[in-house]
Amino acid sequence: MTRVKMRLKKGDRVRVLSGKDIGREGEITRVLPERNMVIIDGVNVAKKHQRSTKATMQGGIIDKDMPIHASNVAFLCATCGPTRIGYEVSDEGVKSRTCKKCGKTI
Repeated sequence: MTRVKMRLKKGDRVRVLSGKDIGREGEITRVLPERNMVIIDGVNVAKKHQRSTKATMQGGIIDKDMPIHASNVAFLCATCGPTRIGYEVSDEGVKSRTCKKCGKTI
């Protein structure tokens, strides 16, 4: 399995490009770089039957956000919408993420 650098970070606003939740938008709550997946709040939700334990006193059916592959989401730029992320190194040597469409620093 080839490892690709994750350009998405926790807190980024993204739009889903494929799957059952196509077109939905949300904020990344967790990044799983070893699997190249992200968990988005309110997207790709599954029902899970939870047994009551000492940690969780109440059992029942709970909603759980499941991971979605990073290639199936696009970063949402504030000015130009869904785009890809690039990197720029300034003259001082500071690396920053930039929008591929408008060139604005993220």
